[in-house]
Amino acid sequence: MLSPNWFEKAIIYELYVDKFAGNFSALTSKLDYFKNLGVNTLWLLPHYPSPLIDGGYDISDYQNIRPTLGTLSDFDQFVATAHTDGLKIIIDMVLNHTSDQYSWFKEARSSKNNPKRNWYLWSDNRDRFPQAFVHFADHPEKNGKNWIFNQATGDYYYATFYPGQPDLNWDNPEVKNALQSVMDFWLDRGVDGFRLDAVSRLVKRDGTYCFGLPETHQILKDLRRHIDQKYPGTVLLAEAGGWPDEARAFFGEGGECQLVMHFPLAVKMLSAIASKNTAGVSDMWRWTGQAPAGCSWTVFLTNHDSVDLFFLSDSRERQQLIDQGNSRHEFSGMDGNSFGARLGEICRGNKDDIIWATKLLLDQPGVPIIYYGNEIGMMNQSLPEKPADMREYVRGPFDWEEAKRQQSDPGSLFSSVSSLIKNRRIS
Repeated sequence: MLSPNWFEKAIIYELYVDKFAGNFSALTSKLDYFKNLGVNTLWLLPHYPSPLIDGGYDISDYQNIRPTLGTLSDFDQFVATAHTDGLKIIIDMVLNHTSDQYSWFKEARSSKNNPKRNWYLWSDNRDRFPQAFVHFADHPEKNGKNWIFNQATGDYYYATFYPGQPDLNWDNPEVKNALQSVMDFWLDRGVDGFRLDAVSRLVKRDGTYCFGLPETHQILKDLRRHIDQKYPGTVLLAEAGGWPDEARAFFGEGGECQLVMHFPLAVKMLSAIASKNTAGVSDMWRWTGQAPAGCSWTVFLTNHDSVDLFFLSDSRERQQLIDQGNSRHEFSGMDGNSFGARLGEICRGNKDDIIWATKLLLDQPGVPIIYYGNEIGMMNQSLPEKPADMREYVRGPFDWEEAKRQQSDPGSLFSSVSSLIKNRRIS
């Protein structure tokens, strides 16, 4: 049985199985790397079968492994070996939507009379939920709205993200029961927690922004209660987004997610790299306040997503970060409010700056997350042409040649970051 608050001492390493190691068997053989680095928890980005239109967040089977990553037996062996090595395992869980290639949705879109129809959201027009945020608004099938035309039934389904990611209908108890069973499936296989993707958007209501509604929080309370009863010590990590007061709600005063990601803090820390002035970081914490008892904020510098300039209201501070990490605007998103950049890119490959930023991260209260490759100074990957999704720049293959070289060099960036992590663990 897990200690209830084991996560408070966690140092999380975020990685793609395929980009880091190739498959689960290979990842199992590389577990010593994490011991050398000093991290004690691994967050696996989506490993499920998927058409991969959104980096695996478009899941086509919740209870299986993407064939290129191995089998369920390979996954089980990986978890067992990781636990023997003292590592906890958190996996991504996408509750908001599935792939349009999921068997559920294939049934739902085939006929208005299909029993799975009510597992998703449908409308005869595109006018419902007009205040909800539209991700990838320039996509031709979205054209500024989240409703996607379905040829077979002549109406529209709702997709918060890409058109190939239809949102589930959480007002349907069958959906709740199905996803609860999915989480049980992975907990029975030994995982120690879930990072809940886009969890703020589960329930939609007209006249609202469809963000963090009371019904969404009730779903999380119910899931947490169920998991605590059957699998005590399991951690839920919320990717809620929003400002600190909005994100804080996902702790539920201790009854929802034990961990919540702090996105505004990440951008404040990145914006401090050029000036080395951390006043904005301190100000952000004063605004944020402490997490409830038994809960913690998770803190990070960069991850698999974009750098969100939205959280920098000062135009000079915003421009300073752009000049630092995206001066030629080659990594910019379509909306101009974000860009894709690894820590190494923002630090322009400067080892001292990467060390300074990593120390700043590890000095913060809360649970730190290290994005794979940041500890060896990986830069954005070079691509033959600009991708439609600028996040592809930060999702390149792990540089094992560089990692091996740095591990044997006591003066390397890896060795410096490892020392910072190990000092954090014993402090």
